[in-house]
Amino acid sequence: MAKGHTITVEQGDTHVRVVRDGQVVAESRRPLLLRETGLPVRYYLPPQDVRTELLSPSDTTTHCPFKGDASYWSLPDAPDLVWAYPEPKDEVAEIKDHFCFYETEVVTG
Repeated sequence: MAKGHTITVEQGDTHVRVVRDGQVVAESRRPLLLRETGLPVRYYLPPQDVRTELLSPSDTTTHCPFKGDASYWSLPDAPDLVWAYPEPKDEVAEIKDHFCFYETEVVTG
């Protein structure tokens, strides 16, 4: 890893959900919390907690030198809304095939 750049992944019990246009796309009480230097906490959700039937694969891919190559999925009105790392680097192996959304709402109460 680059000097001063750290990534940690831990099992969380935060209740999170993703809602688009009034429809729940994902909801989980067992997200993985990924903390990366300079970025907000990202919630990686197990595939069982994501309504994958609503998502269509995108041609978009990105490369992160710390996490690996990401694949993307879209909703009809939200291109590249969610991504995952099918083959993440060893340092973040836990996030394999977990879905991460740009906008994840933390449910309280």
